[in-house]
Amino acid sequence: MRRLFYCLLFVPAIAFAQQQPTPDAAHIKAQLKKLNVLGSVLYVAAHPDDENTRIITYMANDRQVETAYLSMTRGDGGQNLIGPEIRDLLGLIRTQELLAARRIDGGHQFFTRANDFGFSKSATETFAIWNKNEVLSDVVKVFRQYQPDVIITRFPPDERAGHGHHTASAILAQEAFEAAARTDMFQGQLTEFGTWQVKRLYTNTGRWWNSTINENTPGIVTLNVGGFSPLLGESFSEIAAVSRSQHKSQGFGSKGMRGQQQEFLEYMKGERAEKDIFEGVNTTWSRLKGGEKIQPLVDAVIKNFDVEKPYASIAALLQIRQAITALQPGVWRDRKLAEVEQLIVDCAGVFIEVTADQYWVAPGQHVATSFELVNRSPVSITLSGIKSPGLGVDSTLNQPLENNASLVFTRNHAVATGTGYSDPYWLQKEHTVGLFTVTNPNLIGKPENDPAISFAFHLTVEGQPVIVTKPLQYKWTDPVKGELSRPFEIVPPVFVNLADNVLVFSDENPRDVRLKIKSASEKPLSGNVKLQLPDGWRAEPAMIPFTLASRGEEDEKMFTVYPSRNEITSTLKAVAEVDGKSYDQALQTIAYDHIPTQTLLPKAQAKLVRINLKKEGHTIAYIRGAGDDVPAGLRTMGYDVWEMKNEEITSENLKRVDAVVLGVRIMNTNTRAPFFMPVLLDYVKQGGTLVVQYNVNNDLETDKFAPYPLTLSRDRVTEEDATVRFLKPEHAVLNTPNKITDRDFTGWVQERGLYFPGKWDEKFEAILSMNDKNETPKDASLLVAPYGEGYYVYTGLSFFRELPEGVAGAYKLFANLVSMGKPKKAESPKIKTKTKSSTKAK
Repeated sequence: MRRLFYCLLFVPAIAFAQQQPTPDAAHIKAQLKKLNVLGSVLYVAAHPDDENTRIITYMANDRQVETAYLSMTRGDGGQNLIGPEIRDLLGLIRTQELLAARRIDGGHQFFTRANDFGFSKSATETFAIWNKNEVLSDVVKVFRQYQPDVIITRFPPDERAGHGHHTASAILAQEAFEAAARTDMFQGQLTEFGTWQVKRLYTNTGRWWNSTINENTPGIVTLNVGGFSPLLGESFSEIAAVSRSQHKSQGFGSKGMRGQQQEFLEYMKGERAEKDIFEGVNTTWSRLKGGEKIQPLVDAVIKNFDVEKPYASIAALLQIRQAITALQPGVWRDRKLAEVEQLIVDCAGVFIEVTADQYWVAPGQHVATSFELVNRSPVSITLSGIKSPGLGVDSTLNQPLENNASLVFTRNHAVATGTGYSDPYWLQKEHTVGLFTVTNPNLIGKPENDPAISFAFHLTVEGQPVIVTKPLQYKWTDPVKGELSRPFEIVPPVFVNLADNVLVFSDENPRDVRLKIKSASEKPLSGNVKLQLPDGWRAEPAMIPFTLASRGEEDEKMFTVYPSRNEITSTLKAVAEVDGKSYDQALQTIAYDHIPTQTLLPKAQAKLVRINLKKEGHTIAYIRGAGDDVPAGLRTMGYDVWEMKNEEITSENLKRVDAVVLGVRIMNTNTRAPFFMPVLLDYVKQGGTLVVQYNVNNDLETDKFAPYPLTLSRDRVTEEDATVRFLKPEHAVLNTPNKITDRDFTGWVQERGLYFPGKWDEKFEAILSMNDKNETPKDASLLVAPYGEGYYVYTGLSFFRELPEGVAGAYKLFANLVSMGKPKKAESPKIKTKTKSSTKAK
């Protein structure tokens, strides 16, 4: 017997950190009209921000069909324009940005287990790293689970897609089109989902690979996605622009468009359509056995809907609900049952919310919960029960909900012992470069965890049972932003956070290692914390006791770590022991206004790098661009780092530093660049050293960022193990103060570098040459030019990825860059800069 989980898996993508507002009458009317449409479409591409929000918005709101986006990856390999998070952390941000987009455009969201390992130049490389068959099985599962009538891919299945991941996403969609319908493919899915035959597959064409296509091209299906909705008061392309603008980490803010906007679909597989993508698809209630009698009921409730009295439609909706319940089990029965039950609640203006007195609690410990229920209609509604397995709640009640009278009460319950932690499910286990480890197959495809704690409210509405499920959340009032919320989460009773993610030991001298212990326990905690080190290393003391009296209390401890004589790259781990149990997880939160607060529980560990590192100079000025962790890398090398604000970039201040480093993509993101670049170039001319990290060649704030002509390109070397050739082996940058050898380019991650210059003045010296397999040499990854009395460096090498990963050779080379032209001298006076005081997170 096939099990169906549609009600849980395909509810609207409302982030569980946020209270879903009660929709207004216009949105209720739109949902009533959608109740009469039984069609579905799945858009398929590779990354967050690849999706065409215009088509998704049009399909979900104009055509009112079930619409979803399947992204192969979570965008972990991209760049981040809003902060320093990269790789897994960036993937978490971009996951939430996709969910924020879907809340606006009305689509659902799916993922595979594929990890975005960075730019790929071919589908062959992509499949080798991803493990093609595993990702294909995920795509097939989504097809069988979601049962789309139509598939639309963003990219063509060949090199025209411009990125190996793009090409791979289209190939996988085409192969899954066939595989999902076969009983001999991925048979472990069949018991739960069966097979599914998609009607047709089209590609969203008319882009850079086929820009001549228009509405008159034979065989092309044209969509006018720019229609206007009087109900919603916006054009669908305006809604789509707001949706696309949620991809803030990628700088994809978009302006709204009005008037006719066309999108073009090109045939790939299945039955051809002449004019309409849903030709031959029965999108009426008659597609379901026994559904014919439901269509006139829905027609009537739409016709009679009173915007002043939405509750007047509840009797008819309850009749429709009874008719849907009588249908045979299946995806459409579950979809429409969920829709009509939500409409009943919305028409009654029912408000239900459960909040906790804390935003995290350890398993087995208590949480105080506050309930508020309001029936804002004259309809007879009774609260008959509340259930929450996670808190052991199973209450039977008979509490009428009077019209616009709040029912408020509090309870105190213990979280079930053994409840799993709330960190993102795909990050709970170590993963490979290409594939996340997900041990529970039921989670594959899901965009995020289910809420840590949920409550099922059993209501009786005009005599019929209706269940409303709400997540437990934490809420507070900010004096500026007003009411805010974040998810309630289950966490360990104690966290151990190391102060540094990378610890560089440049010689045999010991260094202090700081860590912070934080309690999430309602009870006092006492225990010991210790460090686990590789052979030949030791810490003093070997163990430090701690006591934390209450939840939220922190204590900082200090160890002195003595390194070995040998150069190695290894890992330091911190462990807290309480009552005979060991806890080795750190606490990390990601908080941006456009997404719910995210909590991660990574292992409490840091990369240990023991290298014989030399450096010159003492104080580095760092001017941030799009955001990276290079300043932390400079500090662990032993530099004082002055993170200069725009107004601090003055000739007088620059005299106080030994070198200046510009953050990644600063010329793309800092509107003050045209004004401070002349000051920085004059600093070089007077004897300073300026290191400029990579920028993208479009949307530059200024093209005058070098002392001599320099033109950027899109050249990059994506193979992190690509051979590096020394063009100037005797150049100081490869010899002073550290001797750079081939060995220093081992262990690099994700890529060698990106967006190298394509043309450069002869006054620049090209230091390194490299290329991906079967490509021509790229000689501009590191350019150095003397200018006046100083040195100007432009580099597309991915130091912003390598330093946070503790790549030893990257540290040595970067030390050489900022040391250029610096003879040994007495220590410079330290720069005093203000630091933000830490406050308790809300």
